[in-house]
Amino acid sequence: MKITAVETVRLRKGLRVHAGPIGWLWVRIHTDEGLTGLGETYPHPSSEQAVVLDRLAPLLIGRDPLAIERIWAVLFLEVAYSGWAGAEMRAISALDIALWDILGQASSLPVYRLLGGPCRPSIPVYNTCYDHIDFLTQPVEIARSLLEMGIRAMKIWPFDAVARETSGQSISPAQMKQGLAPLEAIRAELGDSIDVAMEFHGYWSLPCAIRIAQALEPLDPMWLEEMLPQDNLSAYGQLAAATRLPLCLSERLMTLWQFRDLLELRAARIVMPDLAWCGGFTQARKIAALAEAHYLPVAPHNCGGPVLHWASAHFAAALPNLRILESVRRHYLDEYDGLLDRTLVPASGSLPLPPGPGLGIRLNPERLARPDVELRRFPQ
Repeated sequence: MKITAVETVRLRKGLRVHAGPIGWLWVRIHTDEGLTGLGETYPHPSSEQAVVLDRLAPLLIGRDPLAIERIWAVLFLEVAYSGWAGAEMRAISALDIALWDILGQASSLPVYRLLGGPCRPSIPVYNTCYDHIDFLTQPVEIARSLLEMGIRAMKIWPFDAVARETSGQSISPAQMKQGLAPLEAIRAELGDSIDVAMEFHGYWSLPCAIRIAQALEPLDPMWLEEMLPQDNLSAYGQLAAATRLPLCLSERLMTLWQFRDLLELRAARIVMPDLAWCGGFTQARKIAALAEAHYLPVAPHNCGGPVLHWASAHFAAALPNLRILESVRRHYLDEYDGLLDRTLVPASGSLPLPPGPGLGIRLNPERLARPDVELRRFPQ
């Protein structure tokens, strides 16, 4: 089998997250035996598309798509000399996911079986609260609505507005009270019936992060995620030493080597790779194995598009050290509607094992025929 073409697919409209509008880039790798692999990355599709088509696709044509490790090394070598931890790695991630999809189709197996088989009958999930219910003004209501679905964990970011006011360099007693209020309300009404993770999006200085972490300790959140920027990982070691709460890090780290540096500092107690950013399945499985060697659980980041959602479910299904998988209710119930030929939604707080072969999904051809879709191909 040989790769014959690489195609990119872009929609004009994506979705909104805390940082504003984002878009998806889907890639399709075509072969001479009629198998087509599907991958995804985000959030800047024009940048990632340029890397895929201009830098990487020419290296793929004529190659055996099942030689995944070799292809990963070739693509990495192509971009490494100019610095690789941005659009380049996101592009490689999308292509790698598509190659594993082809491998699964060629083997007539779902990807999670190629990764070692299921470690559990279903996949526990938490909800990241980009939702129709505002967690800042209605924290108890959104928590109750999730519990009604059987989802017993959620993630919120009530300190972000304060960080934007002060550039993360200071926090007053009144601002601290403001940030603590949603979790305090949930605990007062619902006790410990729902876990609540606290997201910080890397906005805070180290002194402020320590103060916030210590203020949160009596409320016992599930974890503290990305309190600091990811440029100086040694600072996370200082933060970890200053709080008993677990630190969760980080979707913004890429490849086995950046996670190695993090784990050597003994800063993270929960490891969070993103398949569409860290290097695809090829790197994510190695990151998970490294975390397992440190007796640490993995909680994959899953806040992109529908292909990542399915790929993350395959990855999580096969992880012996899975803590929990991220999901976004508004995404899988609303924004993903009509994009794929199948849906994957939780029941009783867990996702079912995703069917195959490969990822088990295809882009909806009717949706691709609309005028807001851009298709590009190499070779043309």
